[in-house]
Amino acid sequence: MSKVFVSGLVNIETTVRVRQFPIEYYPIDYPFFGVNSAVSGVGYNLAKAFKTLGDYVSLASMTGKDFEGEKILNELSIIGVDTKYVKENLKATPTSAVLYDEKGKRQIYCDLKDIQDTSYGFAQEFVESDIVVACNINFNRDLLKKAKEQGKIIATDVHVLSDIYDEYNKAFLETADIVFLSDEGIKGDYKDFLKAIYNAYHNKIIVLGMGSKGAMMLIGNTLYELSAVKVDNVVNTIGAGDSLFSGFIHYYAKGCEPLECLRKAEIFASEKIKSNGGAKGFVEESVVDKLFETTVIDIKYY
Repeated sequence: MSKVFVSGLVNIETTVRVRQFPIEYYPIDYPFFGVNSAVSGVGYNLAKAFKTLGDYVSLASMTGKDFEGEKILNELSIIGVDTKYVKENLKATPTSAVLYDEKGKRQIYCDLKDIQDTSYGFAQEFVESDIVVACNINFNRDLLKKAKEQGKIIATDVHVLSDIYDEYNKAFLETADIVFLSDEGIKGDYKDFLKAIYNAYHNKIIVLGMGSKGAMMLIGNTLYELSAVKVDNVVNTIGAGDSLFSGFIHYYAKGCEPLECLRKAEIFASEKIKSNGGAKGFVEESVVDKLFETTVIDIKYY
């Protein structure tokens, strides 16, 4: 059992099923069972994913002293994640609304409240962990420095990145051993973009999630391109990137080779998007390993 320290956002997420994008105006609609609220946020999603896969998880985050914060603490207790590193020092708990259609397209509205202006104050919470997963949120900047000083393996997901020298994400890119990102903000050739990141920061592993097009991974001078796992019954793609990230880190912490980690991470993510909600649809390691025996993923080398 690997010990994973996750630090990131937890919030209350409301998902709303819409007819199509763009949304036409009408004063009221009745999407029966199409509006749901649950605990989510990248930090929570990752913690729950790791827990489902069988890891020991410690979660650091911040909430407000309000109804939403109480709901989050209660849900963390239910899924078996220790809440001792979740601080109730915000003016209000972050919330989000996600609009999605039947094709899997989504539009997200995320209200972070005052979390971006509030420091956490890390001490030694992460020292017993095998790997530190630092989400790209402001309060983790201090964590990056302290985890690096302790010689910890650091993994981060910078999500949408269009400039490799982006000021907000620069510290995360400079510090992380493992970097994940999405293809959504990249203009131009993906391969060149990943190589540019490596040349600037020399990360050990860089992974690009490409949704229905699969994924790419750069390790040194070798680039791998993996086809996506075919999924016929996609419900909601929200959280797919978190699933790919957590699936990879789980198997990497176990000592699997990076290519195997990414193939299994794709399977983990493909199962997750059959459910609605960022923190729903995670499957256990035994399910992933069984599907791994029969799932075909094409791999190209560059």
